[in-house]
Amino acid sequence: MTGPDFPALLTAFLTTYLPRTRGCAVNTIRSYRDTFVLLIRYLAVEHSTEPDQVGFDDLTADRIDLFGKWLHEERGCAPSTVNQRLAAIKSFLRYAQTKAPELISQTRPVLAMPSTTTPHPEITYLTTEAIKLLLEHAQTGGLRDLALLTCIYDTAARVQEVADLNFGDLHAEPPVTITVTGKGRKTRTIPLTGDAAAIMVKYARSARSAGAIDPLFTSRRGTRLTRAGIAAILARHAATAHATNPQIVPEHVTPHVLRHSRAMHLLEDGVNLIYIRDLLGHASVTTTEIYAKTNPELKRVAIEKATRKVVLNTHFDDATRNDLLAFLTTIV
Repeated sequence: MTGPDFPALLTAFLTTYLPRTRGCAVNTIRSYRDTFVLLIRYLAVEHSTEPDQVGFDDLTADRIDLFGKWLHEERGCAPSTVNQRLAAIKSFLRYAQTKAPELISQTRPVLAMPSTTTPHPEITYLTTEAIKLLLEHAQTGGLRDLALLTCIYDTAARVQEVADLNFGDLHAEPPVTITVTGKGRKTRTIPLTGDAAAIMVKYARSARSAGAIDPLFTSRRGTRLTRAGIAAILARHAATAHATNPQIVPEHVTPHVLRHSRAMHLLEDGVNLIYIRDLLGHASVTTTEIYAKTNPELKRVAIEKATRKVVLNTHFDDATRNDLLAFLTTIV
């Protein structure tokens, strides 16, 4: 191995820089770690480079490009996932440059690599009727299941944000709100609608012995519900709702579908994109705009409004217009 110490810099990047300097969440750090686990595995399989021999000389633009193709072709990763892995590698190389400036010219070609073009993801969402049916079935699972699915939908929070909620994050005094912690450990306080607030307060009062730092949603064993556990509860109730009315409830529903549904319903009700952006915790309204582009009804309404503004009323009657020659002579 030549040049700067790759293992030492990678270790410092994952254990010091990301958690302490940048304040990244545990899941973010794990994603970065997984990128390098895959990269080191790729170098071993495709280039016969043993893990303890990997150095910065192995991180050329050509090899990183081949790594991306390997992720896509061999592991079936979507272009967005490949881009995420590339972004993690670039982040590490920028950090490495600050510790070893001699790497700047060597790593510049990788930092200049463009991301893979990805199509706008198709957004799946439920109608308000489907949400009502889903919550009706959730009641059969008890107050916890009803409160859980209500919370996911009404707050439009990410599933990990819901899993991380503690009782102290629910503020039961009117107006009832929930404080969620999102990406980058940024918090946002979300007001609950009347019905959702009543359900959540009732659920919280049913667990009087719970402390502020105790998990809000727990399993039957009393442990914090995981992302997989939440998804399983939702899937179970979605399956029964689908059996009741397969026309409006799909067979498979994920927590993210409920998040998308809430955003769509707010948009349909005329809520400004800026407020929806804040609710979802998006860094930019550009990300939120995809909801407006996806909903065909919103497109139709927008086109109709634009048409009413552009197409002018004519003072020519139908008889005049039917006589084409007469009509043409009058407008020139």
